Amino acid sequence: MPAPLRPPSVDHGVVSLLWAIGFGLFIYFGLQAIGSSGGFSLILALLAAFGIFLFVRTRGEDEPGR
Repeated sequence: MPAPLRPPSVDHGVVSLLWAIGFGLFIYFGLQAIGSSGGFSLILALLAAFGIFLFVRTRGEDEPGR
């Protein structure tokens, strides 16, 4: 009987970075879609991405059970 397949282990920092990039791009293109200026959209998206990265990095990991 073959062993069950499991997804590869990915470091939590990489996962946090992917979430930050994804939401940062979502915010940037969303602001562009409603007509905000390019500089404002970029700065707001970068600040939001940094905040999202910190939030997911510090609070996004599951606590191991006993």
